[in-house]
Amino acid sequence: MSKSQPVPLFARDAADEIELSVLIPVCNEEESIAPLFERICDALKDFGKPWELIIVDDGSTDGTLVNVRKEFGREGLDLKIIEFQRNFGQAAGLQAGIDTARGRLLVTLDGDLQNDPYDIPKMIAVLEERELDLLCGWRKSRQDGLVLRLIPSWIANRLIRKITGVTIHDYGCGLKLYRTKVLKQIRILGDMHRFIPAWIAGVVPTSRIGEMAVNHHARQFGESKYGISRTFRVFLDLLSVLFFMRFRQRPGHFFGSIGLVFGGISALMFLYLFWAKFILGESIGTRPMLTIAVMLFLGSVQMITTGILAEMLARTERDTTNYVIRKSYGRDG
Repeated sequence: MSKSQPVPLFARDAADEIELSVLIPVCNEEESIAPLFERICDALKDFGKPWELIIVDDGSTDGTLVNVRKEFGREGLDLKIIEFQRNFGQAAGLQAGIDTARGRLLVTLDGDLQNDPYDIPKMIAVLEERELDLLCGWRKSRQDGLVLRLIPSWIANRLIRKITGVTIHDYGCGLKLYRTKVLKQIRILGDMHRFIPAWIAGVVPTSRIGEMAVNHHARQFGESKYGISRTFRVFLDLLSVLFFMRFRQRPGHFFGSIGLVFGGISALMFLYLFWAKFILGESIGTRPMLTIAVMLFLGSVQMITTGILAEMLARTERDTTNYVIRKSYGRDG
């Protein structure tokens, strides 16, 4: 009896390869879960390639997690659930899903039913056609409140475009499509999920970042997790983005430049005081300029030494996680 021929390793890998990972962080969205799964599965029923769905539960306190677990029985669905120990925020939820994703492509969307899963196949076609690494959704007809959401978002988007140089109209849209290998080159910490296109621009040319108009629906269930206070946090985060984009690899230049300016002004003041003391014979002991010159000199030394320490830390930095997973499981447990 002849022995059966073994299947080549590359053939097995190809058969098991996931083409698309759908990543959705959720928090207290129990009523949205069932219709969300229905829409995603219906939108991708003709996709024709293996895909997976990753749900990250960000410390929900309602029945969100219970409703997600019910979906394990859905036929043909490759579902992965990541359960956080507590609420760590949307950025942590995205990072946990990215770390887990197996797909060649990865799409993110919000769990509140405002993003439209039926846009996903169109986005994949556009991304491949234009040879992009990131395709951002653009909510042209956004269904949100004018004062609390639309106006602050418009101001923030213009400011982000100006500072980062990445001309995306809608940084806040949760519907984004990535090439996973590119996305895995960055880390999303703090509340920096709003600036992912800027971080991606740090590893690929901006010409490989695009946008596409997508549908947007009014919230049907629950309450928005964002308010007017988010706008102020965006402005503060922008300062961090500006620093990391321009000085992450050379922080000594940032602090050192400030130190040199302080030192230069201090030196000019000391020269003037020297001239006034020894040439003009004036008393300088009680002059405010002497105190200011000394403070500027000390500030200069502090900034320069801070720059040196920052350079040392930049060369020894290591990746850290910004979340704690209580449990992670798939269809088989």
